Amino acid sequence: MSSLTDTRARRPALRHRLAERGVDRTLLLIVPAVLAMIALFCYPFVYGLGLSFQPTTGGGALASYRAFFDDRFARGSIGTTFKLAIPAALINVGFAVPISYRMRREFRGKRLLLTILVMPITLGTVLTAEGILEYFGPAGWFNSTLRWLHLAGSPVTLINDYWGVLFSLVISGFPFAFLLTHSYLSGIHPSLERAAATLGANWWQRFRHVTFPLLLPGLLTTFSLTFVLAFAVFPSAIMVGDPDGKTHVISIEAYEQALQKFNYSQGSAIAMVMTALMLIVIGIAMAIRSRLYTGSTGGKG
Repeated sequence: MSSLTDTRARRPALRHRLAERGVDRTLLLIVPAVLAMIALFCYPFVYGLGLSFQPTTGGGALASYRAFFDDRFARGSIGTTFKLAIPAALINVGFAVPISYRMRREFRGKRLLLTILVMPITLGTVLTAEGILEYFGPAGWFNSTLRWLHLAGSPVTLINDYWGVLFSLVISGFPFAFLLTHSYLSGIHPSLERAAATLGANWWQRFRHVTFPLLLPGLLTTFSLTFVLAFAVFPSAIMVGDPDGKTHVISIEAYEQALQKFNYSQGSAIAMVMTALMLIVIGIAMAIRSRLYTGSTGGKG
């Protein structure tokens, strides 16, 4: 017993053994995150991928994928989703840039404006959709104001249509685009613009030739994240859109197959198609971002 105790006493502690092997102990902090990612993402993804190749009606491993692409209405949900996601992401990034650029400076009411811009995060997609229904509905404030100003004789249709879903995606996605863009702009030192100003560059020239090139890689990342949020649209497409027509997005098609028709294989196949499409867009954006970094490095060399 005493020899076993002596052996344990002489054995180095785990932190010393890791240090001797050149392993940073702080890397152990990522273990819980890795385990959570495996449990909450990797395992469901692999399970769904396998399920997509197990059609309940037979016809081979790819039968669920063929059934989706052979159905013209279901296949059209891909184009519908892109028509919503890409404009929403571009609008969010496009508005985030000038607002974030202005918010870098101190001015009266900045904190209040920042709170208003970020507030939609606390509302969620469902509350945002309900607000759009109340505001843009036939008896809502928007149409009531138009009638009061004698600008419209009949209600303007902005819900149960494409536009209602687009408004919802812009309102719910803009805070994320703004916060990311603002953080990237904060990382650009103001001395770079001041140096350009001493050389006679006006504000537009400073933004175009100094700030924007440094900001562009971050904007591509912001676009990718906001695109993913918009591409996975579901509640607003049902609540303020036309789920059986103009806003029949691919997530609704997956939901109907899996939870209404109980065809889990085809629902999983559609989810895999969604994942592949999002990864393609993200891959293109990241490739452009990588080329920008490579180009800037090569220019310096």
